[in-house]
Amino acid sequence: MLEGKNVDLRVMEKDDIDFLFECVNDIDFWADNPPLYSEQVSKSRLMGDFFDNPPNWAVVIDWKWFIIQKKDGTKIGIAWHLVNIPFGKMEIIGFLVPSERGKGYGTEAAQLMVDSLFLFKNIVRIQATANVRNKASLRILEKAGFRIEGTIRKFLFVKGVWTDYHLPAF
Repeated sequence: MLEGKNVDLRVMEKDDIDFLFECVNDIDFWADNPPLYSEQVSKSRLMGDFFDNPPNWAVVIDWKWFIIQKKDGTKIGIAWHLVNIPFGKMEIIGFLVPSERGKGYGTEAAQLMVDSLFLFKNIVRIQATANVRNKASLRILEKAGFRIEGTIRKFLFVKGVWTDYHLPAF
């Protein structure tokens, strides 16, 4: 478990499937980003994709999912990191439930991930992507020490429009 002052990050477990199901199927959870799945998904599909039979590409990368929770154990978000092993590229991603945004939890979660990755992985760079319209996400990354290196034009198809994303890196 990664312990912070106000939030902790712990590795996602099978017992978290109900929370994951709620998050994945809530369009507001994804803010200005495309949802993880293009359709509503069942708990059994999530169980398979995350625990029982992860996709083949998950073995090529170091892919770890976390639950973001308050100190009292209340689950408030999900986060993950990916390492493309052949290239040593590290990326972090995270989302909070809408009611818990704007309270500093996202910044603390991002900083916990960055600190632990630099301590426990042999890496020299961590990056993220953030929708250019998502000012809150960009601010979280900047507070955690990231600097925008550039803009990826027409990076993802979001709500019917090809959308630009910034590339913050640490």
